[in-house]
Amino acid sequence: MLRFGPLQLQSNLFLSPLAGYTNLPFRLTLRGLGGLDLATTDLVNARSLLEKNPKAFKLIETSPADQPLAVQLFGAVPEEMRDAAAYLESIGIASVDINMGCPVRKVCRVGGGSAMMTELDKTAALVRGMVNAVRIPVTAKMRLGWDDANLTAPDLARALQDAGVAAVFIHGRTREQGFGGTVNLEGIRRVVEAAPGIPVIGNGDVTTPEAARTMLRETGCAGVSIGRGAFYNPWIFAHTRQYLDTGILPKEPTFAERIRVMRDHLDRMVEVFGEVHACRMFRKVAPWYSKRFGPVSEFNKKVVLLASRAHFEEILEGYIRWRQQFLDDAGELKPQYRPAALASSFMDGPPATQREGIPVPKGPVDIW
Repeated sequence: MLRFGPLQLQSNLFLSPLAGYTNLPFRLTLRGLGGLDLATTDLVNARSLLEKNPKAFKLIETSPADQPLAVQLFGAVPEEMRDAAAYLESIGIASVDINMGCPVRKVCRVGGGSAMMTELDKTAALVRGMVNAVRIPVTAKMRLGWDDANLTAPDLARALQDAGVAAVFIHGRTREQGFGGTVNLEGIRRVVEAAPGIPVIGNGDVTTPEAARTMLRETGCAGVSIGRGAFYNPWIFAHTRQYLDTGILPKEPTFAERIRVMRDHLDRMVEVFGEVHACRMFRKVAPWYSKRFGPVSEFNKKVVLLASRAHFEEILEGYIRWRQQFLDDAGELKPQYRPAALASSFMDGPPATQREGIPVPKGPVDIW
């Protein structure tokens, strides 16, 4: 259990924002599987929120089952960030997170995202204004620095602690790395040591319960935030919680259970976004579920054309029939067709092997 200022949390496992994916239906799907407490929305432009842009409001859409919820803001104008935080508090949001880690050029060019790591005094003043304007926790998500020659995260963490942030989330890469290369656990540990008065949450390449344990052990961080790992395996929070508590890895979900959860996810998307738009969005989501189905070409080539809920059932029924040729007499995948296990920790094999099959999902931020 952790405390972010006045907010008492029941888990030290967090959902990281993935632009275009960590929407309400996905968060509800994860929460239904267990192990997750505080989740964070996609990054939201503070100015768009104040201007009541419908797209910004859709990004922060929530429900009573989606609690506690943090909204991640990006922007560089102190007054806009302050007023957006106050608005979020007024509508019952549990926490506000400031994006200081997005490496996308358009975000950095206006002084947001990773650019905030290059001007410590200015950033600390902006944060102080937000902290003083609200009673809910204000946290910050950052990277190790702009590049290897400018690893400013420890200094920034100290400045943010002095400014009153309730916690820091640290992605163990630089802005220059983007999402490539390896996560620097030693860099995360230095941030932990620099800000002993607040929880520091590690992030990056946590794709298995073992990787979460490694990050906690090697960095001393208070918790772990998971992004791509949750998209690849929605059970990762429940499995990691059990593994950390007992040392025992739970069994992999059955094919039937994966299908059930995928169906539920689509149903939630239809409810929130409408059938046509939801099915278009799900064309990018379904292939992530299918990564653990075994042979899947028949499913993937059709689901990328998904047009309706009924069409999804038609695709699924056809795929289940096609998949039977790869099953043994007990109805399980024959050994040669089973998905390969993902590398279990940061120490297992080269980075390319560890992240094979888990690319960075392309979101709307990439095309801004």
